Amino acid sequence: MSWRFIGCTALFITCLLTANVTASKLVQAGGLTLTAGIVIFPVSYIVADVLTEVWGYAATRKVIWLGFACNALMVVAIWVGGALPPAPFWTGQAAYEEILGQTPRLLGASLVAYLIGEFANAYVLARLKIATAGRWLWVRTIGSTIVGEGLDSLVFVALAFTGTVATGALVMIFINQWLIKVVYEALATPLTYAAVGWLKAREHLDVFDADTDFNPLRL
Repeated sequence: MSWRFIGCTALFITCLLTANVTASKLVQAGGLTLTAGIVIFPVSYIVADVLTEVWGYAATRKVIWLGFACNALMVVAIWVGGALPPAPFWTGQAAYEEILGQTPRLLGASLVAYLIGEFANAYVLARLKIATAGRWLWVRTIGSTIVGEGLDSLVFVALAFTGTVATGALVMIFINQWLIKVVYEALATPLTYAAVGWLKAREHLDVFDADTDFNPLRL
């Protein structure tokens, strides 16, 4: 694979890991309460769109699983770091645990939602590319985001908060997260067009997944 593919992969994983760490902070924006991860997490979907559009679903599938493995490694490393006895003079243990020590339920919800959302996003984009004969990139990127980010938000909110948050509040959290991510993707459409055009020209690639096995478990 080229350095451009490696660069896109590194950007995808960086966005994913950064979003998971910064998600521990809640922010207030326009009357909505969101996690700070909203700043960078949608970028991972934009990069996934670029990967699928240029290199195809099969290549993106490997990147998605690589991101999952890196995220799992980070979670284990943070947990081990928190479990190690702190130095007697260090006073940051409570802050470390509060910021980085997410509950197993939240971590599990995040990982499951990530896999379902990212694979749905890549699958829809690849299928739409075939259906549109490679035209109307904006339809593919926004359409795949509506499905992928929708499933990601729905699965995460349902698994992480059902039973602890009122149903009405859950629905509002889901809708707000979903809409903001879709709007984010739509606003980034010009950047996506520029990145896809530049990469296709230099990679001499424009993969159509007509004969691709879309089984997400096949590596």
